[in-house]
Amino acid sequence: MHPLPPGTALTSVRNSFAGIVTAVRLDDVAARVEIQSGPHHVVSVVTRESVEQLGIGVGSTVTARVKSTEVHIELP
Repeated sequence: MHPLPPGTALTSVRNSFAGIVTAVRLDDVAARVEIQSGPHHVVSVVTRESVEQLGIGVGSTVTARVKSTEVHIELP
């Protein structure tokens, strides 16, 4: 365990990917945000309203936080 820096929000999320927004595609309700985090390419679909309220755009520095108990990807 490491102490949290001052001002850090408390959360149970353990998987974080800091990176740069490389693309934003807006639809009527949803937005697709692509982030380059080191060697990882992260894609998230969020509400358009969230993207607009946070001012997220290409070049923005963001942190994607992933909370999931499990993810399954299988081939037939």
